[in-house]
Amino acid sequence: SLQERAKHTMRKRAAVSLASLLAKTRPAGARSCRLASQPRGVAGQVSVGNWGLRALSTRDVGSRTASSQSDSDSKSKYWNPVFAFAGLGLLCGAELWRLSNKSSCDVAPEDDDDEADITPEERKKLPAPGKSDGLPIYTRADVAKHTRVEDKVWVTYKDGVYDITEFIEGHPGGESKILMAAGKSVDPYWNVYQQHFNSGFPREMLESMRIGTLAPGEAVEEAFEDPYALDPVRHPSLIYHQATPCNAELPEKIMMDNWMTPNELWFVRHHHPVPLVNETDYKLQISGEGCKTVELTLSELKEKFEKIERVVTIQCSGNRRSHYDKVRKAQGIPWNVGAVSTAKFGGVRLRDVLLYAGLKDPEAVGAEHVQFIAVDEMLASVPMDKAFALAGDVMLAYEMNGEDMPPDHGYPLRAIVPGHVGVRNVKWVQSVVVSKEEAEGPWQRGVAYKGFAGSVTDLKSLPTETIDRAIPVQEVPIQSVIVEPQSGASIQGESLKLKGWAFSGGGRGIVRVEVSIDGGKTWSTANLNEGSEQKISRAWAWTFWSAEVPVPSSLKGRRTDILCRATDAAYNTQPESMLTTWNIRGLVNASWHRKTVNVEN
Repeated sequence: SLQERAKHTMRKRAAVSLASLLAKTRPAGARSCRLASQPRGVAGQVSVGNWGLRALSTRDVGSRTASSQSDSDSKSKYWNPVFAFAGLGLLCGAELWRLSNKSSCDVAPEDDDDEADITPEERKKLPAPGKSDGLPIYTRADVAKHTRVEDKVWVTYKDGVYDITEFIEGHPGGESKILMAAGKSVDPYWNVYQQHFNSGFPREMLESMRIGTLAPGEAVEEAFEDPYALDPVRHPSLIYHQATPCNAELPEKIMMDNWMTPNELWFVRHHHPVPLVNETDYKLQISGEGCKTVELTLSELKEKFEKIERVVTIQCSGNRRSHYDKVRKAQGIPWNVGAVSTAKFGGVRLRDVLLYAGLKDPEAVGAEHVQFIAVDEMLASVPMDKAFALAGDVMLAYEMNGEDMPPDHGYPLRAIVPGHVGVRNVKWVQSVVVSKEEAEGPWQRGVAYKGFAGSVTDLKSLPTETIDRAIPVQEVPIQSVIVEPQSGASIQGESLKLKGWAFSGGGRGIVRVEVSIDGGKTWSTANLNEGSEQKISRAWAWTFWSAEVPVPSSLKGRRTDILCRATDAAYNTQPESMLTTWNIRGLVNASWHRKTVNVEN
């Protein structure tokens, strides 16, 4: 049945429950921001107002318009997230996100995708999927009557009418959220979640559900504004894997210019448009096991709690994913080595805030996890043992390199979980929940951030119990990278100079980096430079290293592989081969880093 097919596909492939986009209105006189000009945007200055609302048709949001500044001024609370949860975008969300080759929750498109050679822009212009011959004709009013399961739940896309009833129970985001979309057009939501157009799968799903066609004149082409138009300006030096949502990495050639990466050069990893949050109205909510519900403004956070600063490296768990292609294609954004950056973050200890909310003894109340929920409703969690530990240095950060947290990186407040992979460092945090359970959703319980055995090559056939049993990635494994020389470089002289960085999660400092210029036959110990002075058990940032190795005559005039491997304070050492670390999701590639260079005579 469609329900079974949907459950099978969504649960076992990506399980991405698309987040709602919560935009806050700006009062008169609110600060402005430049529109994004790289790689996408519009010139000029504009108010950072209701982008999320304007991304939708007024037909769908009813009276929730931004037609006047006075109306905007009167609404200082977050918009109800109905527009982001509704629509077939949520219905197919997990698979659609999966199918984007440019998303961290992705699973690669099916080989039999009939639209594999069509660009997203071309796909947007295709007619509604599904044969219309002989099908009934309906009006929008007819569709609007079908909002309950007992009456069948219908939605429209362009001029197609679709019955999604059998899929509701299998929706990973829950029945209530899908039913919020009942009786409406999904077009505006697909405009927000443009991953829908990255493959033919969403249209394939719709095709199987088509039951009719809208009457002539009922399918009105509506102009939707680009929800990504107000994304921040980004540096042109970044290497862009995707523009909307933005996913871009730090280039190797400038990676080591600074031990702390300048804010504008930080790698960017997004699932949605960047939320616009009004600091004046912003409140952080703390709740859950052993806590009284507390709400704190940003000013109160700064006034009530001690400010701390920590230099922290954040690395996406998919960093170096593209290297896995030498073994077998992995699924997700094809990051090279630049999905990593370092900054000095300033903020308050999460522990202090939890104590303020009344949490005294997490074990006594059975609290095992701390969940972070973002303004865009992305959510993830970390173990309580990390979150509540004084030495864990988990922060709610409002500064980055001495400046207000940039919008791209979590303004006004971001969770900083030192030593843990990037997805646990949730941006735009609006809620912290102490819980007996880890967070729901694809970023925690789905396949996106779980490392399966190398024998798993097809997530479609993966049993649900296998997915549930697998634990999500938390700490970063030992890692090192050669930054210079570049792959394919021509080497002259009697010695070969190398430099790079090394990092390990859990605060484990780097004790040794070794390099080889002859494919691993012989090794030399590198010098440890910036970062080596960190406390060996709380080394939250990368360590730069350098080496100069004499070139033997046997390598002159030849191509050779140069390698590096690191060892951390727990004497964990990188595995030699990607053959032993490959996994279908392309996560935590910590194998020896290698490049090929040409040694001149």
